[in-house]
Amino acid sequence: MRGLPPPRPIMMKERVSMLFLEYGELDVLDGAFVLIDKNGVRTHIPVGIIACLLLQPGTRVSHAAVVLAARVGCLLIWVGEGGVRLYASGQPGGARADRLLYQAKLALDDATRLRVIRKMYLMRFGEEPPARRSIEQLRGIEGARVRKMYQLIARRYGVDWNFRNYDYDKWESGDIPNRCLSAATACLYGVCEAAILAAGYAPAIGFIHTGKPQSFVYDVADVFKFETVVPVAFNVAAKKPFEPERDVRLACRDSFRQSSLLEKIIPSIEEMLSAGGIEKPEPHEEAVPVAIPNKEGIGDAGHRS
Repeated sequence: MRGLPPPRPIMMKERVSMLFLEYGELDVLDGAFVLIDKNGVRTHIPVGIIACLLLQPGTRVSHAAVVLAARVGCLLIWVGEGGVRLYASGQPGGARADRLLYQAKLALDDATRLRVIRKMYLMRFGEEPPARRSIEQLRGIEGARVRKMYQLIARRYGVDWNFRNYDYDKWESGDIPNRCLSAATACLYGVCEAAILAAGYAPAIGFIHTGKPQSFVYDVADVFKFETVVPVAFNVAAKKPFEPERDVRLACRDSFRQSSLLEKIIPSIEEMLSAGGIEKPEPHEEAVPVAIPNKEGIGDAGHRS
């Protein structure tokens, strides 16, 4: 309504993690964010309380819908069928120059980058990585541990597991455990990318992973993967479901809510980057403020300062 201030976006840590949409057109009608199917049926989407909307094939988006999603800080992500591939995403709130410079400075210096990677290793596995190891050596150690953890968790849920293997071009040819894992990690990637962008950082500037549009998304997601989506994926796979991707998405949604994942991601990003040992620069006086301000003061900077 005219004369009223625009609604203040809800903080990232208080939102529902994700919602998958398909076969419809996203639009804003009568002030509501809706998905309209081929029969004209409208489904209201509470976009202001959702961290990210993952748009599957068959989805079209109007200009008005993109504008409203950006205003309320909801990330739109275009994904493949079942959510198993991320194609593109929006940028709610915009990247912050001070955060980008800080992130880039950490990633470009070999010493600070190694310290951040060692911190990620500690947060992921609960123990310090071996001393005097290069980034390449840590990658190799991490890969061996990851393969072992897949085996252990699969055994816990009684799932036959050989190795991580899937083909995007022949998706149905993959076995159910691999399909469940791919669907589950796509859910986690979407939520992590929403948090990264909400905090003002760049998804492409990674530390362990490099050279891809979501390199930092993969870095952050890996810290949480084995405590969240991997057990969910193997638990679903053990039941041999008829629609494994759908069942995994629903299970991930419930898991993210129960574990309060969105409360943890941004503080964890700040923690891993602070291990680089350099001061975070102050924002420029003309910098655009964050889209979703935090109610707490700077003492709680990890949640959206």
